[in-house]
Amino acid sequence: MPARYAIGAHRADPKAHSHAAVGARAASTTDPAYAAVVQIDLVALIVDEYDSAIAFFTDVLGFDLVEDSPSLTNDGRPKRWVVVRPPGAQTGILLARADGEQQRAATGNQVAGRVGFFLRVDDFDAAYRRMAEAGVTFVREPRTEPYGRVAVFLDIAGNRWDLLGSA
Repeated sequence: MPARYAIGAHRADPKAHSHAAVGARAASTTDPAYAAVVQIDLVALIVDEYDSAIAFFTDVLGFDLVEDSPSLTNDGRPKRWVVVRPPGAQTGILLARADGEQQRAATGNQVAGRVGFFLRVDDFDAAYRRMAEAGVTFVREPRTEPYGRVAVFLDIAGNRWDLLGSA
């Protein structure tokens, strides 16, 4: 039986949803050669337009523009392959221009109104101040939680993000 099924088979355990429990099971049931090379490389974010999204992520959030290359849709229409990434991060965001009504309807609502993206910063107060001065919309003011400082903001498409910092 593949490891992913063996891991899922343990979910009846009430402790199965803790990060430590999942990590321990994964380490014991996953082939180490496979686990050593697995990472999330990109997450797609649907946007209305490339250039304004690039400006938001690079100028406002301070991300790096990793790639902006011409590409084609599956049916041969032109598009761009645009990737932004926080400095030093491995996981990037593919900025994908909405193509069709279904994707346009999902723009800004990719996770059904929940916070779906989490931006951790070293200096919460400085990042919050810089973002607010740049016109970022904060829908929840900064507060302190057991896991640190947090404020909820909207990206250029309207998706909710947590800005996270140390307590």
